[in-house]
Amino acid sequence: MTTEKHEFQAETKRLLDLMIHSLYSNKEIFLRELISNASDALDKLRYQALTDTSLAAEDQHIRLTVDKAARTLTVSDNGIGMTRAEMIQNLGTIARSGTKEFLESLTKSDAASRPELIGQFGVGFYASFLVADKVEVVSRRAGSEEAFLWSSGGDGTFTLGEATRAEQGTSVTLHLKPENDDEGVADLTQPWQVERIVRKYSDFVAYPIRMREDRPLVASADAKPEDTAPPEDRVINSMKAIWMRAKSEVSDDEYNQFYKHISHDWSDPVARVAFSIEGNFEAKGLLFIPGKAPFDLFRSDMKRKGVHLYIKRVFIKDDCEELVPHYLRFIKGVVDAEDLPLNVSREILQQNGQVRVIRKQIVKKVLEQLGALASNERETYEELWAEFGAVLKEGLLYSPDKNEKVLDLVLAPSTQGEKLTTLAEYVGRMKEGQKQIYFLTNASLELARQSPHLEAFKARGLEVLFFTDHVDALWLSQNETFQEHRLVAIDGADVELPIASGSAESENEAPAADPEIDALLVTLRVSLQEEVKDVRSSSRLTDSPACLITDKGDMTPQMEKLLRVSGQPVPKTKRVLELNPKHPAVQKLAKLASANKDDPRVSSNAQLLYGQALLSEGGQLSNPAAFAKLVADLMVAA
Repeated sequence: MTTEKHEFQAETKRLLDLMIHSLYSNKEIFLRELISNASDALDKLRYQALTDTSLAAEDQHIRLTVDKAARTLTVSDNGIGMTRAEMIQNLGTIARSGTKEFLESLTKSDAASRPELIGQFGVGFYASFLVADKVEVVSRRAGSEEAFLWSSGGDGTFTLGEATRAEQGTSVTLHLKPENDDEGVADLTQPWQVERIVRKYSDFVAYPIRMREDRPLVASADAKPEDTAPPEDRVINSMKAIWMRAKSEVSDDEYNQFYKHISHDWSDPVARVAFSIEGNFEAKGLLFIPGKAPFDLFRSDMKRKGVHLYIKRVFIKDDCEELVPHYLRFIKGVVDAEDLPLNVSREILQQNGQVRVIRKQIVKKVLEQLGALASNERETYEELWAEFGAVLKEGLLYSPDKNEKVLDLVLAPSTQGEKLTTLAEYVGRMKEGQKQIYFLTNASLELARQSPHLEAFKARGLEVLFFTDHVDALWLSQNETFQEHRLVAIDGADVELPIASGSAESENEAPAADPEIDALLVTLRVSLQEEVKDVRSSSRLTDSPACLITDKGDMTPQMEKLLRVSGQPVPKTKRVLELNPKHPAVQKLAKLASANKDDPRVSSNAQLLYGQALLSEGGQLSNPAAFAKLVADLMVAA
């Protein structure tokens, strides 16, 4: 087969150019990424060898080779290797699932934040071009005799051809930039500098990292070439599993570097959680809470590096979903069990009692750590909530691990001020006689704060919470309670308003009868029968003429939108139009209808009231052009 030349995709070329020519605070991290990839390849081979013994490799290792004369640095492993198709897929396309999003983030960010973006988008291999003007990858898939050479100068193209390789695995050779062009990076042609970087970032890798170097037989300045021994491999990392070491033996920096190794994130974690299970079986865990959400956190096809499962230090899976509920999918770390069978399948893992115990421990420890952050480091926790709050709230809906501890973690803005509040803090501020926790859902916080539904609550000094994430429509529809107080939507029909201060009558009772208003309601029920379920007099409005509410048992607009986005058929749910009988516009319309209910102005103004109520809550008109014409006609008449 002849060598083929390929071009990166247009967006990929732009991305690669930005990466190579952008400023990074620490270019040395490229070596950690290459070693992490090599370690992953060894893990995959080890796992596949559990069921296919022909793939078993003796002496699994990573080797670094420095050639000072040629100015090259090679990182090689005897892991799983890649086929030709896998090399095109893995090396020829950068951030396949999110290149556009990555480019937007990269171009908008400043130089200091760019390293974090690189880690979030999983393109660590391409950081090689920060120190190299040419990269060559030779790989041979385990179980195959064919090897291939991938080569690129970071110019938007790469070549792919046949190669020879004595053993399975992959070698990445960096042709280092000229010394004068390598500003900010140690001299990578010096073995001791490479060893320093490895000890700093990859000392905990579970496989031996060997440095190949020449050693003189005689330690003398007059030693001749013939006095030099053959090259010798020397292990330069400790290889001790960090989760097996005593906490006092591990520095914060070592923990952070281990997190970066397993997560491919360039920023430090916010917190870590260690746990140990003893008794009928033994297991240890070391978990980390990231500070930033990855770009594909909400993608159904996301390939995450979550919680790695080891059994007796043997790698099994790099994302053991059975150990972590979906709403904690942002957690990174390692779990090492002693007694789980090595040949477990995915189904057996899900039914294994020991796995359920580990999962329960993980949920308990992570929620406790998040609770501690919320209590003791509120600012840090609020930043975390901004990143992962929508994910955590999925635990109130989908997960069998659902419990009140998740509700304890919920933060929301409210009418109390600009600060976020917990449900416990809300309950502590509740008015005397208030039995319900009031909330309003909307896609926009700004629109929620301006909603006419708030008017009666503001008049009584009642606090209302705002929820704006898609998942809120789901979990809040399940009649959640917190400390025996039910969470109730203020745009629903079953909201209870306490008696207003100084008022002798219950504000939940219908306003005093008014024949003209009652007649108007009857007329509008007929005029708006295609749009609304009913037209009623309202006790929740003070300034606005009308609002829409969801009748008890009906689907909310937010739920309808969520289901529609997910591709499910959604029947149209008619809502209830409530009118403010004290508003001048409603009173004048009542007089107009009383004089002549067939006056075309009655039906026109009815449509205007409905459209105004819909727009005020951020809804969409079914016929914007017709509504605009009604407004124009009203202006002409005025």
